[in-house]
Amino acid sequence: MSTLAAPSAPKPLAYQAGLLGVAAMLAAVLLVIGNLATRDAIEQRRAEDLLTSLGQVIPAGMHDNDLLAHPLTLTRATGEEVTVYRARRGRLVTGVAFRVSRSGYAGPIELILGLDTQGEILGVRVLAHAETPGLGDKIEVQRDDWTLGFNGRSLGNPPAERWAVKKDGGDFDQFSGATITPRAVVGAVKDGLRFFRDHRDTLLVGGVMNDE
Repeated sequence: MSTLAAPSAPKPLAYQAGLLGVAAMLAAVLLVIGNLATRDAIEQRRAEDLLTSLGQVIPAGMHDNDLLAHPLTLTRATGEEVTVYRARRGRLVTGVAFRVSRSGYAGPIELILGLDTQGEILGVRVLAHAETPGLGDKIEVQRDDWTLGFNGRSLGNPPAERWAVKKDGGDFDQFSGATITPRAVVGAVKDGLRFFRDHRDTLLVGGVMNDE
């Protein structure tokens, strides 16, 4: 007469916890390996995207240097660091570009602003935003030419008090059904012009690059 085998005893909790720990450790190792394997490619892509944006706000004919080389870092009164990319011919600074931002309808709007040595706008492009498709996304030059209206403007053109959307008594158009987004962009660009005015001597270093 056969006898039934006795059921095996359940594994101790410590054993199960050990297996879970090993699995978690292996997963962490794989994530680290994956991150290391893709980090360089991601950084290269970011640099390429930034260089493309810089090329849209600083004309190629204005410089003969690598715009990403030798950036200058300054600090705003708020404590925020600003990385400035300088265009040059030889050792002569011909223009600068840096990021500006303000909160829009759905979150921060990140822009890149290009200026010549007199503080006139060479170009404004959107780097990132989360504004409403079909309304706020008109700040993208691929969807609308609204941002091109900043070209040639400066802190005195129009006067500082006119640096606002028309709904607020300024010179700049707003979008139908979307005022918050263009208001934020105009404010961010104005902030950038003030930053250039306040740091112009440092940014241009007397017109000559001496940081190499």
